[in-house]
Amino acid sequence: MKVLQISESDIDGGAARAAHRLHQGLSRLGVNSQVLVQRKLGLDSAVIAPETKLMQGIATARITFDALPLKLYRHRSKNTFSVQWLPDGVASQIARLKPDLINLHWVNLGYLQIETLARLKQPIVWSLHDMWAFTGGCHYNQECDHYQIACGKCPQLGSHHQRDLSHQIWRRKAKAWGHANLTIVALSSWMAECAAKSSLFCNLRIETIPNGLNTDVYHPIDKQTARHLLQLPQDKQIILFGSLQATSDSRKGFHLLQPALRQLSQTPWGDRLELVVFGASQPQEPPDFGFKAHYLGTFNDDLSLALVYSAADVFVLPSTQENLANTVMEAIACGTPCVAFKIGGTPDMIEHHNNGYLAKPYEVEDLAQGIVWVLDNEDRYRKLSMRAREKAEQEFSQGIQAHRYLALFNDLIDQKY
Repeated sequence: MKVLQISESDIDGGAARAAHRLHQGLSRLGVNSQVLVQRKLGLDSAVIAPETKLMQGIATARITFDALPLKLYRHRSKNTFSVQWLPDGVASQIARLKPDLINLHWVNLGYLQIETLARLKQPIVWSLHDMWAFTGGCHYNQECDHYQIACGKCPQLGSHHQRDLSHQIWRRKAKAWGHANLTIVALSSWMAECAAKSSLFCNLRIETIPNGLNTDVYHPIDKQTARHLLQLPQDKQIILFGSLQATSDSRKGFHLLQPALRQLSQTPWGDRLELVVFGASQPQEPPDFGFKAHYLGTFNDDLSLALVYSAADVFVLPSTQENLANTVMEAIACGTPCVAFKIGGTPDMIEHHNNGYLAKPYEVEDLAQGIVWVLDNEDRYRKLSMRAREKAEQEFSQGIQAHRYLALFNDLIDQKY
């Protein structure tokens, strides 16, 4: 079997890392797996990307040009919104590579034109890293249910017109994908429910297969050693917060984390805690948390990330919407208990009071209480840490994920023949 993974990048961002980990897992099972990307940042020879400087420049320019139609909407939000209108050369590349099956991942930033899917003859499995595939352009709906009908009057575009850009994108998808040989993989039970409610995917086969990671790399590392290597204090309890563009993406909930931490800083915990942020450099005017914050910047290699998680006492994910956060999965694999709001796919990973704490959605006080609850009792903390690692090994290993995908791929190819 020859499987072609298609992803906008190979390691840049959570979805790209997840796609590349699946490729590695399938390769270990003997599957001929390749990855087709718009931007290659790693060194894997099985990852295929534009090679000449000209083609790389064109790939970069596509990101800018794809967003041009959004300039018509002056009151749009800053949330990611993908139009995917530019013609691409993906279909011709696929024809040359001749895969038996195609596995789509995150294909935005102008990489894959919506209409291209209609030209692909192989079975297509689409792994949903967010909601874009079944919306009119947004990546997370933020309580808007228009994707269940036909989109239009898009709140994220600031539009009051039914036939706006979101409706046009929805119509393009409905027309192009109506006869595609498409199977959906949701990474979380929440995403599976959303896809099943959508007007575009409600009649398709939807499977739930969570991401996996290499639990031999993501494993508990001696906390004292990790902190020494990262130059973090040994005498404080460390709260970790991390995501790509952690402090600038409102969906990541930094605006909810800050008041929660300020509440803690006004208690006796204020002298015991410090914050570590990765995925963002220190801003020119750092927020006031009431205690010291360390900004570690961005990491792309797994070993460095495992060090960061192992150095922390608790990982906090204050996101307002989330599919299946790689950061939580990585943290629990390193034995670090997590605190998050009970939203999206987070309950698939965090077992309330067993390996972490699920706070009431968007309640700052409960988020702060969750941090205290995790840290306040040493015996309980050890049990939380052990269960966190156990959860990762039992449900989120790279091998488990690869075997489940391979079973699905074999089933679809058997049906084809």
